[in-house]
Amino acid sequence: IYKCQIHKMSAPTLNQGVFKKRLRKLYEFWEKEEGGLGSVDSFIVLVGRDPNAKPYSKSNAFQIWLYTCELDDTLAVATKDKFTILGSGKKANFFESVVGEGGDGLPAIEVIHRNKVNKDKDNFAQLIGLIESSGKETGCFMKDKFKNEFVDSWEAALSEAGVKKVDMSTSMMKLLAIKDNDEMSLIKNAANVSVNSWGHIKKIVVDLIDNETNKKMSDLAVKVDESMNDVQVQGALAKKKNIENCYDTIMQSGGSYSFKWSTPTSDSRIHFGAITTSLGAKFENYCSNVARTLLVQPSKELEEAYESVLAAEMKLIESLKPGNRLKDAYEAAVKALKPELREKLYKKELGFLTGIEFREAACTISADSEAVVKAGMVFIVSIGVAPLGKADAKKDTREAAVLLSDTILVSADGPNEILTEKAKSRLRSNLVRFKENEEEEDTKRRSDNKENKDMGRGKRSVVLSEQTRNKTTNEEKRKEHQKELAESLNEAAKKRLAEKTGSEEQKKTKKSNVSYKSVEKFPADSDVRNLCVYVDKKHDTVILPIFGVPVPFHISMIKNCSQSVEGEYTYLRVNFTHPGSQVGKENANFPNPLAEYVKELTYRASNMKEPGEICASSNNLATAFRLIKEMQKKFRTEEAEEREKEGAVKQDKLLLSLAKANPKMKDLYVRPNIIAKKISGSLEAHTNGFRYTSLRGDKIDVLYNNIKHAFYQPCDNEMLILLHFHLKHPVLWGKKKYQDIQFYTEVGEVTTDLGKYHHMQDRDDIQSEQMEREMRRKLNEAFKSFTTKVERQTNEQLDFDSPFNELGFMGTPHRSNCILKPTSSCLINLTEWPPFVVTLEEVELVHLERVHFALKNFDMVFIFKDYNRKTQMVTSVPMTSIDSIKEWLNSCDIRYTEGPQSLNWPKIMKHIVDDPEKFFEEGGWNFLGGDSDAEDEDEDESEEEGYSPEGSESEEESDEDESEGEETESEDDEGSLDSDESSGKDWSDLEEEAARDDKRKEKDEFEKGGDRKRRDHHHKGGPPSKKRR
Repeated sequence: IYKCQIHKMSAPTLNQGVFKKRLRKLYEFWEKEEGGLGSVDSFIVLVGRDPNAKPYSKSNAFQIWLYTCELDDTLAVATKDKFTILGSGKKANFFESVVGEGGDGLPAIEVIHRNKVNKDKDNFAQLIGLIESSGKETGCFMKDKFKNEFVDSWEAALSEAGVKKVDMSTSMMKLLAIKDNDEMSLIKNAANVSVNSWGHIKKIVVDLIDNETNKKMSDLAVKVDESMNDVQVQGALAKKKNIENCYDTIMQSGGSYSFKWSTPTSDSRIHFGAITTSLGAKFENYCSNVARTLLVQPSKELEEAYESVLAAEMKLIESLKPGNRLKDAYEAAVKALKPELREKLYKKELGFLTGIEFREAACTISADSEAVVKAGMVFIVSIGVAPLGKADAKKDTREAAVLLSDTILVSADGPNEILTEKAKSRLRSNLVRFKENEEEEDTKRRSDNKENKDMGRGKRSVVLSEQTRNKTTNEEKRKEHQKELAESLNEAAKKRLAEKTGSEEQKKTKKSNVSYKSVEKFPADSDVRNLCVYVDKKHDTVILPIFGVPVPFHISMIKNCSQSVEGEYTYLRVNFTHPGSQVGKENANFPNPLAEYVKELTYRASNMKEPGEICASSNNLATAFRLIKEMQKKFRTEEAEEREKEGAVKQDKLLLSLAKANPKMKDLYVRPNIIAKKISGSLEAHTNGFRYTSLRGDKIDVLYNNIKHAFYQPCDNEMLILLHFHLKHPVLWGKKKYQDIQFYTEVGEVTTDLGKYHHMQDRDDIQSEQMEREMRRKLNEAFKSFTTKVERQTNEQLDFDSPFNELGFMGTPHRSNCILKPTSSCLINLTEWPPFVVTLEEVELVHLERVHFALKNFDMVFIFKDYNRKTQMVTSVPMTSIDSIKEWLNSCDIRYTEGPQSLNWPKIMKHIVDDPEKFFEEGGWNFLGGDSDAEDEDEDESEEEGYSPEGSESEEESDEDESEGEETESEDDEGSLDSDESSGKDWSDLEEEAARDDKRKEKDEFEKGGDRKRRDHHHKGGPPSKKRR
């Protein structure tokens, strides 16, 4: 326990704010409490210096809660109107700042200095007199026992006076159970310490498994305790030097498991089966706990048991809501367990109240606990099940166990907060599997192929019949699900708009440019006094003489200028910006647009040099023209840089990890070209982010807390293997802001020498192909190993996502046609640049345009939940992919619609943003309709007319889409039928029409000549006759 050793401190101070706030809370609670503290008119709190005392006690907890530290050999006596403290000189002085009369809910506070000469006899008599004047009974913590001379003397004086004691432990438990904001902050820090220590030991254990080395579990447990004060593990938390362990870390494996908190860690070596680790950290005396189980090559039964325990823990956390009894939460958790696991459950308790004391014995989550949950309480929940049979069904014969524990804060509204959530408890995060040997994989693959071959045609027929039988059913299920999504879409959108606080974000007004704040700031130059055109570079201003007065114009007000020579004179014409001069741009720089503005000024100067002059007067205009042009260029460049900086954030400082085992990848290139030349470099993971260092020494930092999505794309069927980071906020690197950064390595030859002679049995070619395959395999392994190590090091704060190649489809998101691949959370294309990343959670619905049987391609439009965001379009998607795309969107719970025409999306979104309430009153997104099969053409046309479809000439995007569609149709002769002509005709009608056309052509040819007709009939579609011109 952290003790406030007054005799070692130079100038101790009491936190007056915390002391008075909590003392007032104590006396208010005293007035309302019934029984225990409520039945007495005074109480005593005494802590004696005893090295053999228990680490946790109510007396210690009370002192830490009220004084924010522990004071040995200090006695406090509280009555209804006075709070008296007896302590030695420095400890008594500790309270001098709060001594005084009571008021505002506080009692009078008195401090008495100890008198060691007469062993405090007079002081004890004074305090007992206060107790007796209140009543013959006083409250105290009956179970707290301290052995030393000061405590024994006080106890003897109480017994001699005949004062009766009443235990107030339960009352104080109720008082300390509800945590204030300061206490919650300390417990959250304690939970973060526990999480960091778990991540540290998990990484160590996984490395041991990788290297197949065993260590004593007791040594590993010591490493956990040491990590709690290690700056490399805890970061800034460890710098405060006030972290301790709640108990010695407990690590168990190899079939011997106990779920008691006093269980010592064995000296035996760690066994790679089921490894349970339980650890607790204290931050400024406030406790937390986390326990996890690592499963190494587990059996299927053990995995199912883990999932069941995890579900029971989640049910327990969900049941700890204000007003519920603890025994009801206990029963809910037990019911969530599988029946066969209930007998193996550690049933004594499934958790307890925590705080300054690690375990509150009077408030446990057990079958007979009547205590009621309240908001602000902090619980440690813990579920342990053992024994669970063999850890590994193939090899291991030792028993396994599963233990999960977390620290949670009870919320008044909404779900409870799991303070140790960053220590991932899902099965995937605590599962370690070994890769099978390549020989075993080959053997397995060959046996599978043989089995399939033996099954022959009969097996294929089973699959085909299954597909035929289920195809209609799957389509119906998809349509039914889409109907459900359509019903909930508008309601969810309306609810989201209603919850938005305030109106739209106000646009940042541009600061007006002021040349000079007063006339005194004018440059003292002879050219200004002589009424010449003067360019002031320092203030970005041009001073022009008007009617004999020098008038300053900021360079931002000058639209352009021109110089011309006509005969003996040179003309300088200056055009100014004014309201309406820039079409389509806002008049933000004109606070009073109705005032009169100067539109242009023209100056004339002679080219002839007067007698006595060094140069002609027109030289001034030529110099001014050149300087104005230079100033305009410089000012516009600076403005462009300022615009580029808008929206970019400044990242936190990267905390470098000094460990040699940091995950590191070499020979990587970076995109975009932040570094001037294409130079390779290395990417290294540190405490809170990545650092890329080029061979030239350039550094690029990417912090974990700014990474929105992390992708790893292997080099399967790709020329690049890459790591891609899509950022939450754009970052300024150099003078440009970027939201995507990519580190990659090229695989294979991007170009091929066509002049080289190749033979089908050329050994060099066969060997090069084998070498390329081997290189691809090694690169995939290296990148995968790097991502796995980073996930472990960050305790899965960063999770790399990989694309599903089998779900990919072709499309054109930007300029070039490429393959788009879905991941678990996004739709991406990372090979082409710029990259294409769409977060599926941000998508409201997807509309498929130009869906028609006569067309070979269609377009996808992504409409986002943020209606102010521009829609994202993917064009030229092959019609053959439409079913798989629909199935994928449906599986992601994304509503999709389709139509035969392109829509004017900028106009539609502007209509929605201008009046969203009216839009949803008119039916919302229902105007897009359901599937095109279920709609008539007339309905499509009438609905799309209201929203200006592709016919609008003002929208370039729509025109481009139409032209692309026409080009696609004209590429192939078979698709030359116009969509308008063929609408409403089925295939049989088209075949009849084609047959009639063929007959008509044959008849025409027959009339032109019998011989030519027969030749053309036999060689229809062939080259024309040479005689024919």
